[in-house]
Amino acid sequence: MSDERALLAVEREIALLFRRGRAKVAELSRQVHPELEGTAYSMLGFIEQAGRVRVTDIGAHFAVGKATVSRQVKALEEIGLVAREADPLDRRASLVSLTPDGAERYLRVRDSRTGRFRELLATWPQDDVVRFADLLERFNGLTGESPES
Repeated sequence: MSDERALLAVEREIALLFRRGRAKVAELSRQVHPELEGTAYSMLGFIEQAGRVRVTDIGAHFAVGKATVSRQVKALEEIGLVAREADPLDRRASLVSLTPDGAERYLRVRDSRTGRFRELLATWPQDDVVRFADLLERFNGLTGESPES
């Protein structure tokens, strides 16, 4: 395969992965709670990994403005999936964390999703899975995307 054909194949497969990923994240969000917006699952994952995180850090991670994050956090707070508290280091800022219900719901869906990856990759040799993870991480590093997204 020529270099050009290989690059076109990579672009095509990445585009397909992104399209499917966007649809899957929306589905996963609804599995956590039927009222959630499409990106909520990713936001819950970031909060779960951080433990407690500033609203501004959420916005920076997802490259969205404070107003957008505040609106989404407020919606998550209203249905009891996250709690907001004043940041002890800066009373003007707030910290967001998962509630016990939010953590249970998010982890249940994440574990199911991880099980699906396990099924999909079960026929691959372990070395291929490790190499695939390494290549994806390397690619995400080049594109400026966080591996946790």
